[in-house]
Amino acid sequence: MAIRKIINIDQSLCNGCGLCIGACHEAAIIIENGKARLLSDNYCDGLGNCLPACPTGAITFVEREAQAFDEGSVQSRLNHLKKLSSEEFSLPNWPVQIKLAPTHADYFNNARIVIAADCTAFAYAAFHKDFAKNNVILIGCPKLDGVDYSEKLANIIANNRIQSITVLKMEVPCCSGLAFAAEKALAISNKIVPIEIITISVKGKITV
Repeated sequence: MAIRKIINIDQSLCNGCGLCIGACHEAAIIIENGKARLLSDNYCDGLGNCLPACPTGAITFVEREAQAFDEGSVQSRLNHLKKLSSEEFSLPNWPVQIKLAPTHADYFNNARIVIAADCTAFAYAAFHKDFAKNNVILIGCPKLDGVDYSEKLANIIANNRIQSITVLKMEVPCCSGLAFAAEKALAISNKIVPIEIITISVKGKITV
């Protein structure tokens, strides 16, 4: 143990956006209970790459007694995360844009489909772990795309055996069009498929 510069995360200011995770080259930060926290002292190199990424000012660097930076442990963790990324979180389908997706494909059969607004993957830090893993992802933005997705989605539902549909949208008004399109598509398809609509707040939380 020695006195050295290390990250400090003010939990009262952290909104759990997860931007610091992407900025940290050592994967030293995780989201736990909706807040960012340092996984272990020996993962933080003290260089502060995460500092400018924080939009709320929750991250500062302080000098305190801490374990020495362990480059070997960091590399081992990075290798582990890379393996998880390639094996567990790989998507079964491409393309993911609703406008570009085919209406019939092998990966749709017996699939759980997540129809997600573009912004949700950035607003909700655990998007890949909680929603992408083992699911077919279709993304779109009703406002920017300026199209009615219902006919395309209806064809996908009608032409394939779909286990379930989850609509993941932001709490902003323009995102309501995504849920409307999915429900309309289900009605047009004349199929009975369980559907769940989940709303993400602008602070990156699932709302009730």
